[in-house]
Amino acid sequence: MTNKLLLKGFEVELFTGVDTGEHVGVASAITKDLTDFVKEPDNRNLEYITNPEYEYHLIKEALLVPRRKLRNWLFSKELTILPGSTLSLGDSKSFQRSDPLNPYHNFIENTYGTRVVTASIHINLGIEDLSLLFAALRLVRCEAALFLALSASSPFLDGVPTGVHSQRWLQFPLTPNKVPLFLNHAHYVSWIEDQLQTGLMRNERHLWTSVRPNGPRRPYELNRLELRICDLITDCDLLLAITTLLELRVLSLFQSPNELDPLKTSQLNTHEIAQLSDMNDMAAAERSLNATLHHWRDKEPIQCRDWIHQILEEVQPIASEMNMNQLLAPINSVLENGNQAMQWLDACAKGQSVADVLQQTICEMQVEEDISQTQVIF
Repeated sequence: MTNKLLLKGFEVELFTGVDTGEHVGVASAITKDLTDFVKEPDNRNLEYITNPEYEYHLIKEALLVPRRKLRNWLFSKELTILPGSTLSLGDSKSFQRSDPLNPYHNFIENTYGTRVVTASIHINLGIEDLSLLFAALRLVRCEAALFLALSASSPFLDGVPTGVHSQRWLQFPLTPNKVPLFLNHAHYVSWIEDQLQTGLMRNERHLWTSVRPNGPRRPYELNRLELRICDLITDCDLLLAITTLLELRVLSLFQSPNELDPLKTSQLNTHEIAQLSDMNDMAAAERSLNATLHHWRDKEPIQCRDWIHQILEEVQPIASEMNMNQLLAPINSVLENGNQAMQWLDACAKGQSVADVLQQTICEMQVEEDISQTQVIF
């Protein structure tokens, strides 16, 4: 199969607050003035969606232009964009509704409370061939823990370290709590219809899992894979690197389905694969790059860092062929120096407060937005 870049789009959830790191909810006001943004059920965070692009040199600006627009709006209110994927400085005990009259928001608050008040990045890859899409979903489901480990940025809640690297993923209510490894489109449609009939899912969007199919009319019309497990990645170069690794892994699968489709290669049955993948996700949420995971091929233990190194080596031929090695470089830095959560926890261990490390990252985000306007990536 000829290698061809896939369409890529992002759903970016962000928190707002003051430059000392405390959250302030203004999503209702923002969405009245900035049509690029949409409200989440809690007023302290909001979301924007990028237009899909094939080329990486276009993606960074697509990610940063809305951030700059939002920052300008917030600046006039003496507010800013906050890093992290949880309510790092609180208050996780109160739900602050962005739309008190919205019945779906009412359902979210009453059912889940502030467990859903998180910020993340959803990475979408366009795949219209349904057989390829479901093969990709299977592989990415099995390796989603690696992407969480690279992106982990939520070690705090209510002003204290929680002892884990992705508090977001551990607290977020995965729904339904058991999701099978989908064999094909028909299996997915049948399973979704069953969940809706039994009430385990409220609507077709109510599938909150590490990776899912997406499209214009779910579950019947699908055209993309949506990786949902990543914490908020404020460093756009790292986000591009993680997206590149994801895309190269999927392209490798398209080239060698008999080697990379877990349905064809794993020694485990589909129930065991799904269960193992979920356990890996939890392990990565707790210790990220330091986690001991279990491989989907044979259930053998493997260190998370080693697995990522292994995949980087496996995608190297395609990366070289497509001139994408430069894009992957930030991953090596994370493997060597730790992800956002690990760096924050290390700073806290050396005496900095949670507020201190958040304030430093707030400044770094603003600097990136300023200098990126003249920076060429690729």
